[in-house]
Amino acid sequence: MAATRARRTDGQATVEWLGLVLLVTIASLAVLGLVAGAGSVTGVAQAIATRLICATDLSRACAAPGPLVAAYGPELAARVEQNAPTIEYEAGTGDLPVDFRSCRRGRCGERPGDGRVVASLTGEPPTAFVHVVDCSTGAARGAGRSHGYDCSGARAGRLYLQYWLYYRDSDTSPWSGLPGRPGFHEDDWEGYQVRIGPDGVDARATSHHGYDYRGGPLNWPSDVGLIPKAAWGEATGRLYVSGGSHAGHVADSRRPTRWTPASALRLIPIERLGEARRTRFAITPPWRKPVYRDPEDQGT
Repeated sequence: MAATRARRTDGQATVEWLGLVLLVTIASLAVLGLVAGAGSVTGVAQAIATRLICATDLSRACAAPGPLVAAYGPELAARVEQNAPTIEYEAGTGDLPVDFRSCRRGRCGERPGDGRVVASLTGEPPTAFVHVVDCSTGAARGAGRSHGYDCSGARAGRLYLQYWLYYRDSDTSPWSGLPGRPGFHEDDWEGYQVRIGPDGVDARATSHHGYDYRGGPLNWPSDVGLIPKAAWGEATGRLYVSGGSHAGHVADSRRPTRWTPASALRLIPIERLGEARRTRFAITPPWRKPVYRDPEDQGT
């Protein structure tokens, strides 16, 4: 028992020591930046910060630095992981979000049944494509402008994390046997977005103006945009997915019978998709939507 306590104490001291070293390093680099110019030490600062953050095990991505760290650096990668949602599916839903590069049709996007869902019938992992618009600092806003991101007005000082889920198709009609299958279309993209700022953390399940998918005639006017209604709400860390349409919402009192934990989601940066972004879809993909560049956009 004493040995166990000693190991735990040593581990805690190690983390505290690394934290102290990180603070001293940042302070030192800041002083150097004042003397030699910030640009000359930026690369060194990022390299040291990456090693120290990963050494304190703040992000599971650091275990084997991959796409998230390569796209965003260790701090933002950790934020992306920490805010990924647990997906809770409507009862009877057999679909799950997948990687469009390996699954567009067939059973690769299905996993019927209740309980914890961590793979499709063919072994495809549940997947979320992620995108970051960082408006939190002046430097971040400057970098964002070079990519065409809008960090103006109230967006300044905030960090926006977008999670996009791809499903093979969408079917909102109970009359699937009718000619033309009304309500059906191939390919389906649904979004979950997190806004982190000085006033707290908010989330919305879509960029629709006021769309909350709570159902009922009282919500219809806001769902179609006739009556303004705030789309952002308290971040719950959960995304509730409806059957057929896969439309999402961030509040639900029902107990889920089928879910994918956030830790089981494979997170893929859209910024690193390369030529895959030329893929043709039946509907508009995330990177062609206005909200991709303006994180407060309320269009579809």
